Amino acid sequence: MIKVTRLNGRPLYVNAVLIETIEETPDTLLTLTNGKKIMVLEKAHDVVSLVNNYMKNVGSVRLTVKSINQKEPEEFSW
Repeated sequence: MIKVTRLNGRPLYVNAVLIETIEETPDTLLTLTNGKKIMVLEKAHDVVSLVNNYMKNVGSVRLTVKSINQKEPEEFSW
């Protein structure tokens, strides 16, 4: 979860994995994978940084890099 701020100044915790798009319209609009839209005070690049830090902390980035660097399994013959 990442902490962002609603337009009324109240904090909100958002599941970073569910963020599909981040737009500045000029306020920042988060669109989640379920279609829900949330306006926040943070700039888009700040939200991207929060998401990147979250992914690093939970190990998601390392998992992706490891899977990209792994060799393809050799074919198994019977």
